[in-house]
Amino acid sequence: MLQQMLKRIKREEGFTLVELLIVVAIIAILAAIAIPQFTKYRLRGYKSEIDSDAKNAYTAAQAYLTDNPGGTVDSLAKLKTAGYQKSTNVHFESATMTLALGNIKFTSNALNSAAKENNAVVFFNGKLNLPASP
Repeated sequence: MLQQMLKRIKREEGFTLVELLIVVAIIAILAAIAIPQFTKYRLRGYKSEIDSDAKNAYTAAQAYLTDNPGGTVDSLAKLKTAGYQKSTNVHFESATMTLALGNIKFTSNALNSAAKENNAVVFFNGKLNLPASP
C-alpha cells in the first residue's frame, strides 16, 4: 500500500521553474506593449473631448451673437445661455467674440498642462485651431 502511494506521488507532475519563468516573461512582454497603447488611447479620447467642446462652444457663440448682434461673448455664462454644456475634463479659459472678430480658448484638465495638445482655440472666422494628435 505504501508503495502504491509513492508511485502515485511520483507520477504527479507540476510545472517546472523554467516553464513558469517563460509564462511570466510572455506576460511582461504583452504588458510592455499594451500599457503605452492604452495611454495613447486615453490621450486621443481627451483630445476628441476638447475638440468637440470647442466646436460646440463656437456654435453656441454664433447662436448668442445672432440673438444679440451688439453683444460680446466673454463668459461661460453667455455660452450656456446659448445652449453650450461643458464636458467634465474641459476648462473654459477665456473668450472675446463679437460679430466682427474674436476667439474662445479651452484647456483640458485631463492632459499635462505643459503639453501642446492641452488647449484648443476657436477663431471667429470659422477656423478651429485644434491640437495635433498624440
